[in-house]
Amino acid sequence: MKAIALATCSVLISTGVHAADLTVAYETAPVVADGFSWTGGYIGVNVGYGWGDFEHSVQTKTPEGKSPLPGTPESEIAYRILDQATYNSSPDGFIGGAQLGYNWQFDQLVVGVEADFQGGNIKGSVSGGADSYGFNAESKIDWYGTARARLGYVPAERFLVYATGGLAYGHVESYMNYAGYESSVSTTKTGYTVGGGAEYAFDNNWSLKAEYLYTDLGEIDNLSAQRVYTKFSSETEASFQAVRLGLNYRF
Repeated sequence: MKAIALATCSVLISTGVHAADLTVAYETAPVVADGFSWTGGYIGVNVGYGWGDFEHSVQTKTPEGKSPLPGTPESEIAYRILDQATYNSSPDGFIGGAQLGYNWQFDQLVVGVEADFQGGNIKGSVSGGADSYGFNAESKIDWYGTARARLGYVPAERFLVYATGGLAYGHVESYMNYAGYESSVSTTKTGYTVGGGAEYAFDNNWSLKAEYLYTDLGEIDNLSAQRVYTKFSSETEASFQAVRLGLNYRF
C-alpha cells in the first residue's frame, strides 16, 4: 500500500509540473504588432477637374511722329503705343492620368518624390476689342505632367497630409485673331507647380488621396506681325488649377 501511494503521488506531481510548464509557455508567448509604414514605392491612377486663367495681352505700336523713310534702321525709330489691352479667358475641363512615386518615413515625417502624366481638355475662349482692333482667342491644354517632391506629416498611423511642388510641362494650343492678323500656335511649355493634399491608407497596399495643384506654364508668343512700320503683337500667359482624386497601390 505504501508503494502504491508513493507511485500515485509521483504521477500526480509529474502531471502537475508538465501542466504548469504548458500554462507558463502559453501565457508568455510574444504578440507581434503589425505596424504600418509609408516607406515604399507606389503606382496609381487619378481623375479630376481643371480650371484656369489665361491672360491674353495685345499691343499695337506705331512710329512716333511722321513715318520714317524706307530703310531707316530699327534702332533709330521711336515708337508709341497705339493700342494695348489684356483679355482673360477662363478655360476648364476634366483631366485624368496616372502617377508613380516613392516615400521614406522617419517617425512622423514623410519625404518622397512623385511623377504624373495627365490627359485632358482644359480649354476656353474670349473676344473683345472694337473696329480695326478686334480680338478673339481660343486656347487649350490637352496634356501635361509634373515631377515633384513631397513633404508630409503623419498625424495618425495611416493618415498623411503633405505639401508638394516641382517641375511642370504641358502642351498648349492657342489660336488668336487680332486686328485682322491670325496666329495659331501649338507648343510644349515648361513651368512649375505647387500644391498639397491628404492620403489615407485603408489597407496595407491600397490608399486614397485628394490633391490640389496650381500650375504655371509660362508665356506663349502668339503673334508678331508688321504692316509697314506698325507692329502688332500678342502673348498668352497659361496658368491653371486642378483638384484630383487618386487611388494608389503600394508595393
